[in-house]
Amino acid sequence: MSRQTHIGENKIHTTLRFGNKSRFMAVLGLLIGLLILGLVLNVNIGSVSIHAGDVFRMIGDGMRYSIANVITGGKYHEVLQETIHASTESQILFSIRIPRMLLSIVLGGALSISGYLLQVFFRNPIAGPFELGISSGAKMVVGITLIFLTKYIGNIGAMTLIGAAFFGSLLITGIVLLFSQKVNNMSMLLVIGIMVGYVCSAVTDFCVTFADDHDIVNLTNWSMGSFSGANWEQVKTASIMCLLGLLAACLLSKPMGAYALGEGYAKSMGINVKLFRLLLILLSSILSACVTAFAGPISFVGIAVPHITRTLMKTSKPIYMIPTTFLCGSVFCVFCDLIARTILAPTELKIGTVTAVFGAPVVIYMMVKRKQLQEV
Repeated sequence: MSRQTHIGENKIHTTLRFGNKSRFMAVLGLLIGLLILGLVLNVNIGSVSIHAGDVFRMIGDGMRYSIANVITGGKYHEVLQETIHASTESQILFSIRIPRMLLSIVLGGALSISGYLLQVFFRNPIAGPFELGISSGAKMVVGITLIFLTKYIGNIGAMTLIGAAFFGSLLITGIVLLFSQKVNNMSMLLVIGIMVGYVCSAVTDFCVTFADDHDIVNLTNWSMGSFSGANWEQVKTASIMCLLGLLAACLLSKPMGAYALGEGYAKSMGINVKLFRLLLILLSSILSACVTAFAGPISFVGIAVPHITRTLMKTSKPIYMIPTTFLCGSVFCVFCDLIARTILAPTELKIGTVTAVFGAPVVIYMMVKRKQLQEV
C-alpha cells in the first residue's frame, strides 16, 4: 500500500469519526431539549394546573432544603417536610408528578436498552422483550407471586417483584434461545415469541381464577402498564438498578461492536463469545424485569426506540447507540405518559396503550422494509 493511499484512508476515517461525534452531540442536544420540554409539560399539565413559576420555585426550595438536610445530617428535615406539604400544589408536585416523571424517564430508558441488547444478541432489529414474550413471562411469574405469595408472607417488597420478574424473563428467554437454534427466520422466531407470550398470558389468567377480588383488580391494572402510583422509594430502587445496567451496557460497547461484525471476528479480537452472549442476555433480562416489576409490561418501546435512534444517528456503533437509546427511550415514555395522563382527563389511559399506538407503526415499517430488502 502506497503512502498516499494510507494518508487518504486516514483522512476518510477521521472524517467519519468526527462526523459521527458531531451527529451524536447534535442528536444528544435535541433529545435533552425534548426531555426538558417533556418534564416542564408533565409537571405543569394535569387535573390541577400549576404555574411554571410556582413549579420552579417549589422545586428550588425543595432542592435547597434537601441539600442542607444532607449536609447538616438531618437538621432541616422538618423544614423540608413543611416545604413539601405546604400546599396542595406542593403535595401534587412532590408526591405524584415528579416521582412519576422520574420513574418514566428511568424505566423508559432501561426498556429501550433492554431491547437494543436483544437486537445485538440476535443480530436483528425486530427483537424486543415484549415481542419475544419475555415481558409476558415476567408478568406471569409476578402475577403468580402477587396472587399466591401475598397470602402467606403479606406485603411484597420491590426487590421480591424484581426477582420474580427476572426469573420469568430468564425462563422465557431460555425458551426463545432454544427455538432460535432451530429457526433461522427471525420473523418466524417473532411469531414463536408471540405464541409463547399468549401461553404465559393464559397461565396468568388461569391463576387469576384463584385470586381474591382486590388481587384481580391490582393485577389487571398492573398488567396493562402504568407509571401511576410511583413513589420516591420506587424511584430510588429503579434508578440504582437501571443506571447500573446502563453503565454495564456502556462497558460492553466495544465487545458489542466486534460481535456485530460476526462471531469469528469477535473471537479473533480475544472476546469470549459465550460469556459475552450470557452477559448480554442477563443484562437485558434484568433491565426488562425491573421495568415489568415497577410499571408492568409495556409494549413496543424496546423494539421501536432503538430503530428510531438508529435513524437519528445514522450509525449502529454501540458507543453512540447506548446512551442515545437510553435518552430516546426516556423522551418517548415521558411524552407517552403525558398523553396517557391528559388526553382523556380525568380518565387515564394505560401507558401500554399509548406506546402501542406510536410504536406499532414503527415495527410494521421495519418489517415491511426488511421484506423489501430481502426481495431485492
